[in-house]
Amino acid sequence: MKNRRSIVEWIADTIIVLLVLFAIIITLYPFLYVFSMSISDPLPVMRQEVRLFPKGFSTAAYQLVIQNDTIWQSYYNTIWYTVVGTCINVILTMFAAYTLSIKEFFLRVPILMMITFTMFFSGGMIPMFILINQLGLYNTRWAMVLPGAVGAWYIIITRTFLNSTIPDSLRESAKIDGANDIIILFRIIIPLCMPILSVLILFYAVGHWNSFFNALLYLPSGRLHPLQIFLRRILIFASDELTDDASYGLERSAAVIQLRYAAIMITVLPILFVYPFLQKYFTKGIMVGAIKG
Repeated sequence: MKNRRSIVEWIADTIIVLLVLFAIIITLYPFLYVFSMSISDPLPVMRQEVRLFPKGFSTAAYQLVIQNDTIWQSYYNTIWYTVVGTCINVILTMFAAYTLSIKEFFLRVPILMMITFTMFFSGGMIPMFILINQLGLYNTRWAMVLPGAVGAWYIIITRTFLNSTIPDSLRESAKIDGANDIIILFRIIIPLCMPILSVLILFYAVGHWNSFFNALLYLPSGRLHPLQIFLRRILIFASDELTDDASYGLERSAAVIQLRYAAIMITVLPILFVYPFLQKYFTKGIMVGAIKG
């Protein structure tokens, strides 16, 4: 029975390893393909000869992208939306979650039910557009960060994390020492919440970095467009704005193809560089916040 169980376990482990390897391959292949297409010579790119690894080497597409002023304006807009929006999101989420984690708060259950209700029902696109317009946020940067200033799901998992991780006695002892809720939140609760804070920062930041639909609705001015709108013009509409100043001897069609892949790489690299620094707390925070209750 012991040998039979060992064989079963070995087969199960082998299947798991194969599935993980398969997931790694199908995840890394698109990224490697895009990178290879962006740095290959123009001729193999035109002939669609690049399959996995680069053929030749050329940075002309990156040079064209970097020399374009529009992408830097879009980069600035995206960084502004990401930094400001994430700060607003995290602060409001922590305030709401901490308030709802206090068991003595008599409106805790009704407010939590209203927050949960918003996860399933919304006002719709047209009422939201009318509201943004009437509030004077239309065609301003705040239209990208204020409508989604806090997420209901993130309030719930943060509140669950606080209830399951931080004992009530800690807050009560701080109250006895004369601390109010603001001091308790900033000096005691937040330093103990690095796992869930890393989850909030990562999820909110990725959401702002990838956001483009709100920009289509609320930002008619091109100077306020985020990086994703710029990438959308390159990918979907085959925009020629980057190839107007091309002087590298590239065929126009090859330049357009390579510029698309170079723009994709420039767009996704910042998020890829940020993730390893938050990975230390990420798994612990999302598991504790979502499962324990």
